[in-house]
Amino acid sequence: MSKCCSDLNNPNVETQPEIPASIDPTAYVYKNETGLSQLHLIVDTIHCPSCIRLIEGNLNKMDGIETARVNLSTKRLYVLWDETKTSANAIVHKLDDLDFPPTPYNPALMSSASNKEDKTLLKAMGVAGFAAANVMLLSIAVWSGVDDMGPATRDLLHWVSGLIALPTVAYSGQPFFRSAIAALKTRSLNMDVPISLAVLLAVGMSVAETLQSAQHAYFDASVMLLFFLLIGRYLDRRMRSKAQSAAQNLLSLRAIAATIIKNDGTHASLPVEAVEPGMKVAIAVGEKIPVDGTVISGNSEIDSSLITGESLPQKVLVGDAVFAGTLNVSTPIEVEVTAQDDQTLLSEIVKLMETAEQGRAKYVRLADRAAQIYAPVVHILSALTFIGWWALGDGGWHLALMNAIAVLIITCPCALGLAVPTVQVVASGLLLRRGILVKAADGLERLADADVVVFDKTGTLTKGRPALINKDTVSPSDLSLAASLALSSKHPLSKALVAAANAPVVKRDQVHEEPGQGLEYYLNDNRVRIGNRSWCGIVDDDQSLDDEVSELWLSDNTGKKVRFTFEDQLKDDASAAVDYAQKHLKSVEILSGDRESAVKKAAELLSIKKWIAGANPKDKISYLDSLADQDHKVLMVGDGLNDAPALASAFVSASPATASDISQTTADFIFQGNKLKPIVEAITIAKKAQHLIFQNFGLAIVYNMIAVPLAMSGYVTPLIASLAMSGSSIVVTLNALRLRLSEKGA
Repeated sequence: MSKCCSDLNNPNVETQPEIPASIDPTAYVYKNETGLSQLHLIVDTIHCPSCIRLIEGNLNKMDGIETARVNLSTKRLYVLWDETKTSANAIVHKLDDLDFPPTPYNPALMSSASNKEDKTLLKAMGVAGFAAANVMLLSIAVWSGVDDMGPATRDLLHWVSGLIALPTVAYSGQPFFRSAIAALKTRSLNMDVPISLAVLLAVGMSVAETLQSAQHAYFDASVMLLFFLLIGRYLDRRMRSKAQSAAQNLLSLRAIAATIIKNDGTHASLPVEAVEPGMKVAIAVGEKIPVDGTVISGNSEIDSSLITGESLPQKVLVGDAVFAGTLNVSTPIEVEVTAQDDQTLLSEIVKLMETAEQGRAKYVRLADRAAQIYAPVVHILSALTFIGWWALGDGGWHLALMNAIAVLIITCPCALGLAVPTVQVVASGLLLRRGILVKAADGLERLADADVVVFDKTGTLTKGRPALINKDTVSPSDLSLAASLALSSKHPLSKALVAAANAPVVKRDQVHEEPGQGLEYYLNDNRVRIGNRSWCGIVDDDQSLDDEVSELWLSDNTGKKVRFTFEDQLKDDASAAVDYAQKHLKSVEILSGDRESAVKKAAELLSIKKWIAGANPKDKISYLDSLADQDHKVLMVGDGLNDAPALASAFVSASPATASDISQTTADFIFQGNKLKPIVEAITIAKKAQHLIFQNFGLAIVYNMIAVPLAMSGYVTPLIASLAMSGSSIVVTLNALRLRLSEKGA
């Protein structure tokens, strides 16, 4: 019996549409704030933009459908519709009719499904390669002995070739056959239709020729065609599989359970999904805050860097708001819940991520645009060849069909299929050796087209940790004393103080830490304190307050007053990277959640004129959208959870390996180390790769302009067409390798 368990995912579901039994009931349907129903599904069988157009086009024609969007990288389908006009059953049944059976959106199953498809393609490619090698050996024997070989021996070799080729085509051709059948069922064409037609006609004609004891058969043409196409399909698939949805991992940042304070004062553990507004939650030191709420007891410091990008813990007092996913650093607090689990700031970021990922999926790759033109042109040329030779030639339908098959084979589907993935694989290898991981299948293409770069500040342009900047004005003895106390604290400023000490620091015993204030130690009855200004008894008149730096004070009973100032410093090569970007792109900007004074100072040091401070995740997406509306293609570079929606929304994105897991999952590129040089290298190689891709398409076009007229004129047999097609694929591959040679010579 089919059922919907959307209530397991969203406790506020108003209706529970029935999901057909053809998919797992863990798929969820729920209503958004406008009353429209939403459905998230995975469609494993899509692999190209033609599939996307097929699904979106047919679903959008259904009554009541507001939006139907498919993400090619993640194979995720999002449908927004009016349930009074169309049921969830109808949507899923429509997908079944299109031969795109859906499965529920289940992050745990997505990875295994992706791996299964990779293995299927790899097996098909292996079988095709093995068969191509053996059939080619038999074909060489036939060609070399064509004058001396008897008909019986030749027929035997043809039959052996057929026994190898027929099961190979039946097995290895399935990825193309399934896709072609799905397209034909909906009266449309994709690149797999002419490919399937060429393979099947070549095999069928070869069987017919063998039955008639003809001199030539073309089993080698069909098997080689499959082998080269599967290489391109597998390479492309491997690139796409690296791009996974980041939103599916976001909620792992939240706490699993919350410690509820009951009316009688006792504590109880409760799953975060069951926590309701108005409840009181106790949060210990070092614990993730499980809910959005307001502090009702205790003063503490909260590490909210994942949300705001601010590198230093922020002080919170009674009445201040705290958010799920942030970390309580210094002292226990009690919080009154203000939002349910699915309405927290973290959940809002998840929703922003979903929207951003779907929007970026609309980008159409060069190979995909070429494929849109390829399929109808090939069919038209092949059909014209058949009709022309049948109507005007002397060889009848047999010769007409042979020439039509030659046109189908020679029109270079392999070169088109390999044009992009071969260059991508070479470029990705070069970048990997430089510590840059390319995650998105179309990342290099988008990076080459980017014309504006937007940097986050904290952890991206800066090192992401405070450093002592007035070391020269502090005596070594005072620094050593302060560092010996700081060893007892895990506060970021304490760690920076220890790191700045010249010599190994010996930890002091019996150091008392006052949460949110500082550290206290008695040295021969002399009370020594290190901490904030008021804790150390410093009045504002002693030294001016400076919002651009953080500070710690060292004081004792003798009147000692030593100020330590800290600042998050720019990365060593930040200036060089920004200079490169300003020379090669239209604009360089900073978009940060950090405080205005810190962002302004970084912008001035780097000569960046456009900058925005205090931006939350929604602000960042809005700003990137405004740039996109101005026809800019933005490269976003960021590292925090607060950057993740912007990374997904941007035209192309990059993140350092030190970034949060979510940012790394979202970004198209991940670069190692604590420098920005990899960004410069990635842009340079991406532009070179794009140039080679254009060259590959140019080679394929020139090849077709020469080869197709010859095939249509009857000067090319299917066998010669197969050899020419293979040669064009080799030329495209060798051209891609020029990228590696150019880098060695650089």
